[in-house]
Amino acid sequence: MSQETFIALKEAVLSCQLCTSLLPNPPEPIIQIHPSAKILIAGQAPGQKAHDSGRPFDDLSGDRLRNWLGVAVDAFYDAQQVAILPMGFCFPGNTYYKSGPSAGKISGDLPPRPECAVKWRETILNQLTHVELTIVLGAYAQKYHLGRSGNLTEQVKAWQYWLEQGILVLPHPSPRNNRWLKQNPWFETEVLPELKKRVNALLQVPAS
Repeated sequence: MSQETFIALKEAVLSCQLCTSLLPNPPEPIIQIHPSAKILIAGQAPGQKAHDSGRPFDDLSGDRLRNWLGVAVDAFYDAQQVAILPMGFCFPGNTYYKSGPSAGKISGDLPPRPECAVKWRETILNQLTHVELTIVLGAYAQKYHLGRSGNLTEQVKAWQYWLEQGILVLPHPSPRNNRWLKQNPWFETEVLPELKKRVNALLQVPAS
């Protein structure tokens, strides 16, 4: 695919209106792609803050993810080095507590809309031919990129197996996973050093 054709593909994705009637806000696809990217971050879907700012991982989850990767903000948002392609490109909306003292309050985000993966994902991935490391966040990305989804702890513990295939499964960096991180200290001592090492080797700029 020529540069002109890739630009046309990206523009088509960013102007997609496929789920207009199914989203809480006007469609705002949020992706970061370039044919030369060596790292791919495959996540779930943008949150409300990312929707508002127009930048992926522009929140506390992004701060933690950048810390895990050992990269500065400028490197993280350099599309020529890091591609960010969630399973759903737009903020899908919120879920709410149905009962108890928190009834009616936001409990989290809805699952990513499936239409994005069906219409766009394979076409985009076929153009990211220089990716050497795919970082998988969340069950929906696991199912797509690993061919299955399963127990998070088991998938992350198999990091050496997946890394041999150019893939690394991580827990989602959301504060909602603080409990999991406290219960699995090996993730910080075993996985993160290797992750930082691999990312640093792939980036063309010094890691932070």
